[in-house]
Amino acid sequence: MSKKRPEGIREYDHPAGGWDALRAVAETLKHQQVIFQGAATLLKANQPDGFDCPGCAWPDPKHTSSFEFCENGAKAITWESTAKRAGPDFFARYTISELWNWSDHELEDAGRLCFPMIYNADEDRYQVIEWSAALKVIADKLNALSSPDQAEFYTSGRASNEAAFLYQLFVRAYGTNNFPDCSNLCHEATSVGLPQSIGVGKGTVTLEDFDYADAIFSFGHNPGTNHPRMMTTLHDASKRGCRIVAFNPLKERALERFAAPQDPIEMGTLSSTDIASSYYQVRAGGDLAALKGLMKAVFERDAISLAAGGPGVLDRDFIEEHTQGIDDLRGDVEQTSWDDITEVSGLSRTELEAAADVYIAAKNVILCYGMGITQHSNGTANVQQLANFLMLRGNIGRQGAGICPVRGHSNVQGDRTVGITELPNKALIDGIERAFGFRPRQDKGHNAVEAVDAIAKGDSKALICLGGNLAVAMSDPNYVFEGMRKLDLAVHIATKLNRSHLLTAKTSIILPCLGRTNVDEQASGPQSVTVEDSMSMVHASKGFLRPPSDMVWSEPAIIAGIAKATLGGKYGIDWDGMIANYDRIRDKIEQVFPIFENFNTRVRQPGGFRLDVGASQRVWHTDSHKAHFLVAPRVDEDPLLADKSLLVLTTIRSHGQYNTTVYNLDDRYRGVFGRRDVLFINREDLEARGLKEGDKVSIAAGAGDMVREVQGFTAIEYPIPRGSVAGYYPELNVVIPLAYADKRSGTPAYKGVPVRIRGIGAEAGAS
Repeated sequence: MSKKRPEGIREYDHPAGGWDALRAVAETLKHQQVIFQGAATLLKANQPDGFDCPGCAWPDPKHTSSFEFCENGAKAITWESTAKRAGPDFFARYTISELWNWSDHELEDAGRLCFPMIYNADEDRYQVIEWSAALKVIADKLNALSSPDQAEFYTSGRASNEAAFLYQLFVRAYGTNNFPDCSNLCHEATSVGLPQSIGVGKGTVTLEDFDYADAIFSFGHNPGTNHPRMMTTLHDASKRGCRIVAFNPLKERALERFAAPQDPIEMGTLSSTDIASSYYQVRAGGDLAALKGLMKAVFERDAISLAAGGPGVLDRDFIEEHTQGIDDLRGDVEQTSWDDITEVSGLSRTELEAAADVYIAAKNVILCYGMGITQHSNGTANVQQLANFLMLRGNIGRQGAGICPVRGHSNVQGDRTVGITELPNKALIDGIERAFGFRPRQDKGHNAVEAVDAIAKGDSKALICLGGNLAVAMSDPNYVFEGMRKLDLAVHIATKLNRSHLLTAKTSIILPCLGRTNVDEQASGPQSVTVEDSMSMVHASKGFLRPPSDMVWSEPAIIAGIAKATLGGKYGIDWDGMIANYDRIRDKIEQVFPIFENFNTRVRQPGGFRLDVGASQRVWHTDSHKAHFLVAPRVDEDPLLADKSLLVLTTIRSHGQYNTTVYNLDDRYRGVFGRRDVLFINREDLEARGLKEGDKVSIAAGAGDMVREVQGFTAIEYPIPRGSVAGYYPELNVVIPLAYADKRSGTPAYKGVPVRIRGIGAEAGAS
């Protein structure tokens, strides 16, 4: 007889995808009251004459497929195109104090924002304000600051290239480089680490490369939930015999088996396809050790081959012609003991050698990775070791091989390409001067961690957010929330209400914007915007649904409105002309960034075009003009973990969630339904603390100089490596100190947090 599980916890044995995914789509359409309109809307997603999905950044097959949406993409689309409205009557019914007690799911589920709103502290409510009045208030507050550096300008990855470009232009004309953005919170370690390794902070592969890969190595990501359209690619690769090798602390269902909703045989027979041929459950924080183990095995296999008179297994021609630093890397790896590697990684020498043998046997290897690699205190080093591993056998810059950072938000990569960065280089500054006749500052601005820290300390007085839910996305929310309430000005450009909007400043304004699904009508007619996917493909996006109200503006129009009100005629920038016709924005993007040559012509081609990625052609834009093998000392991520009473927390997203947006309270692939207050923990780690499944526990930070603790979570026995625990983001951000981040990239270490677990209440055993 099976034991009784905690409420809402039950076994889920089905594959990822399949009929359950289609049922979830139907339930989402019904919940958002868009059953008929929603079905038509989904068929316009990721089409040449349609809109780009506001979810993930996985590319489409030449952007011409007839059916290119997935379950979580459907959630994102219907969440945006909902029939629900959060208009003036909604804000008249509820005070901000009342709304604060709503869940994050309930706040966004209230519906689309319809009118510009300003906070009335006396009434404790948001109230309607005219656009012209709102823009004047914002301009007056910005111009009253003693320095432009007292303002922070956040960007969400859902912003289009056109909106992001105008935003960075306005902010640099205003006079600061304070550009915290969502990339700081996810793949900044990629943006910092890969340029030092291969000369570009992007992936080197195209979608077509997956058709020629003999092996795909997958590190630290959950494609079935976070970028589900990737599952079609993995499904097809597995069926043709490609070896897929997964490294992840949790066994994610989509990397085990997947039933493709587009496959009539699998749907008709209730069958599925096995995805990963090998699955290695690396300990949270053990990726660096695992990568050194893989490279150590490759070097050892190479030495054995040479000793036997063979050619070795390294690609010596590639290494000699295209790289430098191999001797330093070899020395570091060889002096790293197998005992240290296996202890920290949680994997045996046999397992790591077996994975290395798959790598050696494959002619072409693609390595995919996500935030399980980047969101660590050594995230940049992790990324660079991935590049090292690929370069040992020349697996960068040729067909069927390369590195593939799997981005989250649908245009987070494009935003960075068109200038959203706190670290402007000379080329960007030269380009702005060439296109607009003024030369911006080139000093470093604030990243996300630095921005919220400056706000909390009172050094920054104003915050403008182009989308997103910054306060909730950040680590250390108690510190961050307190700081946000001290601001003189907070402006949120948004489609839906979220908790960051409730952290009211002296002046708080919400400006409603169009979504990807909405028609964007300007003086010259309906407009398209553009986005860049994970593989550097740029394509157009054009909505077709009517806006929630006539008082909703496009993101480019809102930014131009703020810029005009704040800057007046400064530098003679033609804001009105660019908004009248977005082709003019793209012409300016092309002037600033020559890689967008013939932008307006090429983006009108079916499928768009690919930006130049030098490393894809083995052109290395580094100082040496070669790719670099880079050494990462140590194998352990954090010296604190010498204390064996600590466990390593990795925060995860549920299947009913995208970033901070919680669509529902279910995480069906992990067997969790109707709740999020759980902590996944190994049975032996429970027993070592005198605990059992179902006990209530507290989770406390093991690092930092402040007490950070959350109580009342339910312990769930789960097959996760010993020493590792997992729980949902953003609920567990509270135990992550703001300073606990990768020092090189500023990325918060959400995936490797030392914590203490103890039982609480009468239900818990002694701990």
